[in-house]
Order: sequence, then structure tokens, then C-alpha cells
Amino acid sequence: MPRVLVTPFMLYESPGPYREVLEGAGFEVVYVPGNRPLATPGALRAFLVEQRIEAVLASMEPFTREVLSGAALKVIARMGVGYDAIDVAAATACGVAVTITPGTNDVSVAEMTIALLLGVFRGFPACDLEVRGGRWRRSALPRLEGRTLGLVGLGRIGKAVVPRAQGLGLKVIAYDPFPDTQFADGHDVRLVGFDKLLAAADIVSLHLPCTAENVDLIDRAALAKMKPGAVLINTARGGLVDEDALADALAEGRLFGAGLDVFKTEPLPADSRLLKSDHVLMSPHMGGLDEESQIAMSTLAARCVADLYQGRWPDGCVVNEALRAHWKWRED
Repeated sequence: MPRVLVTPFMLYESPGPYREVLEGAGFEVVYVPGNRPLATPGALRAFLVEQRIEAVLASMEPFTREVLSGAALKVIARMGVGYDAIDVAAATACGVAVTITPGTNDVSVAEMTIALLLGVFRGFPACDLEVRGGRWRRSALPRLEGRTLGLVGLGRIGKAVVPRAQGLGLKVIAYDPFPDTQFADGHDVRLVGFDKLLAAADIVSLHLPCTAENVDLIDRAALAKMKPGAVLINTARGGLVDEDALADALAEGRLFGAGLDVFKTEPLPADSRLLKSDHVLMSPHMGGLDEESQIAMSTLAARCVADLYQGRWPDGCVVNEALRAHWKWRED
């Protein structure tokens, strides 16, 4: 019986449709013991080999070339749409299919984007903490209505943000390297270049995958191009932002604030300069996670594993599509 490892913490030892799918397809479901972290390549590889794991329903574990070449994996099914923790080229060379779960968490991330945006503009959680601490300071903060939201990335999640932002009275502009002009035209979204977006937006919100080409997309130069008093929102990937440069921009008062759900290193290190800023609203990479998305993501990831095991190709979910022509779970 093939063994599938389930790593997302919220699924630990829990029942649900995902488990029914996996067990119905003939898998033995394995969970990570609480005292056995798999955050390093060496630890992950050792566990995969020791437990004879053939598939992983994965979170953000580091599937490096070292891990992939040493394990007997057939599938890594990411519970989410980001896959920057996986060396896809190495996975392809090793014959490991990498799948994602598109369309399952768009609404959740869009809602988190709006929550961070509103929190920053309305001064939360600082206002709550002051009241709880016996302080009653009242000061005027900027109004959100009428401001310009610049979406860097107009894919599924960026598109989900659009009507929610417009419902708050925001004007929306967007930059995307491969824009959906039909969507933009139909939803009153003005497409602009990246530099123009930085200069025009009161709020810059990131909705791109993190690739080798756009690491530190928001660096010192980009931050310098943003409007004085602008706000940065990042619910995409921490690698898109130069955190030291952002900390400097906040400390110097060049930005009004930032709302961050993702960071370069997670959990965020205790010595991060961002923790010292009163102008950053943070959450622990929860943007794509609500009750509905958790069920949808885990179930689709499980179906991808089951489909591949049973000889079906999960269209639209496989990242390394080049494997399709010759991929098999086991060689004849």
C-alpha cells in the first residue's frame, strides 16, 4: 500500500474529505509527529526515506534537489497555489509531479487583503490595544474611499480583490506581465506599467508568485518610487519584498504603513526589524486559509494524488506539465 504524507498543520490527524479521497484510492495516510519538524532539507529527506513516502500533501516544506534525489517520491501536491519551496526543475528531472490547487483560496486571500488594508487605514490593532490598556486617544486617520489601489498581479486572486475594493470606493489600477485585458475592460480596471503603478497608487498590493526574476521586486528603488504616505500590502510571498528596505521606509515615515501576511523567513524571526515598527499590521501566513478554502484545497490536493496514482492526469493542476507524455507512478 503506497504511503502519503500529510504535512499541513491544520490537517494533523484530522478527518475530512481529503482523507476519504486518499484512503479510498488505496493510500495509507501518514502524519508528521509533533516533535519531528521537517523544516530543513536533511530532516525532510530522512523522514521521507524512513517512512517510505511516495506522495506528499504538502505545505511549505523545502523540497530541494537534495530531498528529491534521495527520496522515492512520485507526487508533491501543494495545498495552495504557491510552489516556490519546491525545486521544480529538480522534481521534473526526478520524475516527480508537482501539483497545486488553483481556484480554491482566491476569496480567502482577497478577504485577507481587504482586512489588512482596512486595519492599516483604521489603526488596528493599535486602537484596540490602547483601549484595553486604559488609554483613550482619538486622532483622525486617512479615509480609504476615493484612493487608488494598485494591484501588482491580476490573476485569480487579484481579480477577486477588484470587486471588494471597488465596493469600498477605491479606484483600481493593475500591472500584470500577461494581463487579461478583457477582464480589465469589463471591470473598470486601468492597466498600467509597474513604475507608473508605484507612482500612482495610494495602496500597492502584491499578487504575484515569487520567482527567481522577481525576488525583492519591492526593493529600495521601488519603495522610493511609491507615493509619500502610501501603504504596501503583501498577501502573496515574502520573497517579493526587501524587508530591510521596507523597515527603513517605515521608520523614515516615507510610507504610512504596511499589511503583511507573508515573510521571507517563516515564522518571522524574533529579531526582525518589522516587529519594532508601529506601522505594520501582520498575520502568520493565514491569507489563503479559511474553513471553506481548507476543505477545498486539501480535497483537490488529495484528488490530484489519487488521480495520478490511478492513471488520470489532473488537468490544470500540474506545474511541470512536461512530464505528462511519459509519466507513470511505477515503471512497467
